[in-house]
Formats: sequence, structure tokens, C-alpha cells
Amino acid sequence: MAATRGRRWEPAVNALDAGKLALIVATPTLLGAVAVYAPRWCGFIAERWEQHRPHPPQPAGPPIEQLAADLRRLLRLHGELVVSAHLAMQAHRLWAVEAAIGVRAIEAARALDVPHREPELPGALSRDELIELLRALASAGLVLPAKVEPFTSDGRL
Repeated sequence: MAATRGRRWEPAVNALDAGKLALIVATPTLLGAVAVYAPRWCGFIAERWEQHRPHPPQPAGPPIEQLAADLRRLLRLHGELVVSAHLAMQAHRLWAVEAAIGVRAIEAARALDVPHREPELPGALSRDELIELLRALASAGLVLPAKVEPFTSDGRL
């Protein structure tokens, strides 16, 4: 016992050994976390990169050719509905077609820089406003049918 009293005890594990042990134990967990979360991190970085990159200008709406074709088709459909079925059967469809004509006419007016009133609700133009807008679009060069059937008389459009 006397021999052990004079001797200092050395620690069995020093700090470097403890660090190595912690690294060995934590490495599989860290590698697993990287494998699981790396795609998410890469996606987040790619989104941020894309947001800060300048984008080329995009059109505000559909091409004017498509708008003109839609307007012609809707005006033809409107004319067919006016002369066809009973008023009770066609009233709802007629109103829906007129609202669609109003929406497309406003989009075409925006595309051609034709002055027009912006309604609070899409397609909520009065009959006179819609007729004037269609005439202005035709004057601006949009090819529309020569004859536009009368719109509903109750002023819904």
C-alpha cells in the first residue's frame, strides 16, 4: 500500500480519447441525418437561388390571338342562343356567355391598351359599356363578327 500512496493516479481516459469516442459514436447518426435532410436543404437553397435570380418578363395574360378567337367564338355562341331555344331554358346560359364575353373583352382591352372601365366583379359591365368596349376593340384592330346580337336587357352584364 505504501507503493500506491506515493504514486499519482493517471486518468484512464484523457480528453482526446473521450473526443475520439464521441466522434465514433456520433458519426453514424450524423451521416444518417445528412442523408435524410440534405435533399431538403438543397431544395431550400435552390428555391432561394431561383427567387433572387432575375426572371424574364412574362405576358400578363393569354395571347391576343387567343383572346380574339375566344371572343369570336363566344359572340357566335351568344347569337345562336338568342335565336334558339325558349327564353327560360337559355336565360342562364345566355347570362354566362355574356359574362364570359365581358371578361375576355376586358382582357383584350388590357392587351391592346384600349381605355375601359375596370368593373369590381369580373364580367360586371353594363350592356352599353360592353357594346362600346367591343366597338373600341374592333376599332383597335381586333377582328370580331360584323353583327353582334343584342345583349340581355336587364342590365346584368
